Amino acid sequence: MIMPRVSFTTNLKRHVDCTEQFVDGETVSAALENVFESYPKLRGYILDDQGSLHRHMAIIVNGEAIADRSHLAHPVGKDDEIYVMQALSGG
Repeated sequence: MIMPRVSFTTNLKRHVDCTEQFVDGETVSAALENVFESYPKLRGYILDDQGSLHRHMAIIVNGEAIADRSHLAHPVGKDDEIYVMQALSGG
């Protein structure tokens, strides 16, 4: 059975020793909730108190940034890749 794969940047791995996970979930939110069961400390780095994506974080699904940062309702399929990273800004 193939499931969405969730990967994390090295920056997050410095704060929480987390490995790539294959988890159930039909949305980004559902997949992340399953990851948080294994790594509860990750939640605070990725989501704010309202459950929205922190401003300094980005989630990429199959190479494209998701637009829904509040509900994370972006659908994912069984062979999709979810990449969680710190957002970059420049000036």
